[in-house]
Amino acid sequence: MTVDGVMEDPGGAEGFEHGGWAFKFERGEEGDKFKLDETMESDALLLGRVTYEGFAAAWPNRDDDMGFAEKFNSMPKRVVTSSSDELTWNNSERVEGDLREAVAKLKDEFAGDIVVHGSATLVQALVENDLVDELRLMVFPVVLGSGRRLFGHLGSQHVLELVESRPVGDDGVVILRYQPKPT
Repeated sequence: MTVDGVMEDPGGAEGFEHGGWAFKFERGEEGDKFKLDETMESDALLLGRVTYEGFAAAWPNRDDDMGFAEKFNSMPKRVVTSSSDELTWNNSERVEGDLREAVAKLKDEFAGDIVVHGSATLVQALVENDLVDELRLMVFPVVLGSGRRLFGHLGSQHVLELVESRPVGDDGVVILRYQPKPT
């Protein structure tokens, strides 16, 4: 996300006027390793419909030497959506019913991390319902001034405890990890 909290269209494929902003910065080997480790250590993906559709269009045709694409494509994917569109990406299933109950079932089903990428509406709902164990943010040194913000529509205050902060690459990209702090 950007310094001003925008997470919309980091790759430039969605037609947002500032799309592609993330590719203007080098996150370096350490940033790439963080994303690789995060994926390799995860048991499942939890995605909103828009992010799912973008990923489903892009990832099945990708390959890499590190195994990131293979892991991403083979791991279980759970999609929170009201759309009846078919989920065509390998190992994808629709999440239905109450979000709290669905997340509890997912935590019972998967022993390891369940990671969410993008999916602003879903992340906001997860935060609002106290269903987030950790926020892992890669913050890019740019202020866009407009665009969909990760925390733009939260209805209540949420206090977080910083558990890690580290710059990666040479362009000022920072990884921040937060856990909910009991109030």
